[in-house]
Amino acid sequence: MNKRIYLCLAHMSGQEQKYIKEAFDTNWVVPLGPNVNAFEQELENFAGEGKRVVALSAGTAAVHLALLACGVGPGDEVLVQSFTFCASSHPVTYLGATPVFVDSEKETWNMDPELLEKAIKDRITLTGRKPKAIVPVYLYGMPAKIEEIMAVANKYDIPVIEDAAEGLGSRYDGQVCGTFGRYGVLSFNGNKMITTSGGGALICPDEEAKRKIMFYATQARESYPYYQHEEIGYNYRMSNICAGIGRGQMTVLEEHIAHHKHVQDLYRELLKGAEGITLHENPLDRFDSNFWLATILLDDDLHIQGEEHAYEAAVQGAVGGAAGVTHAASALHTDSEPNRNVEAMRMALDVAGVEARPLWKPMHLQPVYRNNPRYTNGTSESLFKRGLCLPAGPCVSDEDIAYIVRIIKDCIRK
Repeated sequence: MNKRIYLCLAHMSGQEQKYIKEAFDTNWVVPLGPNVNAFEQELENFAGEGKRVVALSAGTAAVHLALLACGVGPGDEVLVQSFTFCASSHPVTYLGATPVFVDSEKETWNMDPELLEKAIKDRITLTGRKPKAIVPVYLYGMPAKIEEIMAVANKYDIPVIEDAAEGLGSRYDGQVCGTFGRYGVLSFNGNKMITTSGGGALICPDEEAKRKIMFYATQARESYPYYQHEEIGYNYRMSNICAGIGRGQMTVLEEHIAHHKHVQDLYRELLKGAEGITLHENPLDRFDSNFWLATILLDDDLHIQGEEHAYEAAVQGAVGGAAGVTHAASALHTDSEPNRNVEAMRMALDVAGVEARPLWKPMHLQPVYRNNPRYTNGTSESLFKRGLCLPAGPCVSDEDIAYIVRIIKDCIRK
């Protein structure tokens, strides 16, 4: 095998070049223009139910603006799913508020509705105030128990911001993920279901909310013949060029979703009989994941060749994503890390030319959030220690999946 198999790479439709060329030919290269308007309209059609969409520079920007629109500010608290990427929680701190972390339930790996209600009650008792917002996440594309989460949120009248950055095309009971709460966050990073090279979007409940988000996303300028600013704004709009890429990608969105589900089916079939390895699946029929990434759990007592050498050498650079911009590791170990058999499997796949990554390290275990309130049940920490992400993108072929599974099986000590 002489090629590198990546987790999830962008795959162009062929239409992107056409829309980019139109942007250059008409000199619409700024954060507005025909492609931006058309891309937003296509996303609105996909979201349905009268939703409105604002195209932005990143999914993180979408989280930030949604929190701002929900009135989050200094001294407030926001309930955030702990088992996620840092972009779900960092924007809370941008606004001077405090992320309060809520652990996951075992079926979907997403925010536990019962623990969520416990957290709300406890925060009200301790602070005398309700949290300002709730941020559940659709981890690796898997729908959360959003119906139960919304019931809790509505009971206490707290707005929900759905982080669907990994969940474009996932559905719960037939409804598009990201359309249940007040706002829904999308990401078009280079490794997502579709890409604009970088970028994101915010699903808004109505036209008034969309206009408010656009105001803050374009530096909060007042309507004068000169630059008048009465509020703090941000430079968060998507460019017409990036939106052109997005328009081309929308033509293959359904194809990409179908491919990811096909890859999941192949993993399921080929991993049959591999004792000690569990593929994460939709728990019930109403859950319809896009399977952005395929994820597996390794039993604690499963032994992998070379596990005695796991963590002997420091990783150079980053495992995926941010290579070249990470700090050098200060030690070989942290106080919470994947089990040795998981790291050994990752290393073996890496040597074989296959990119695999640990699951997200829960935010409540991150040093930067060591002092933040958290409501935990052990689920996300257990999953982090046992889990691994496998390639599932549109560039991953059936032959690639067969090769990956063969490497996995060959690594297991008999």
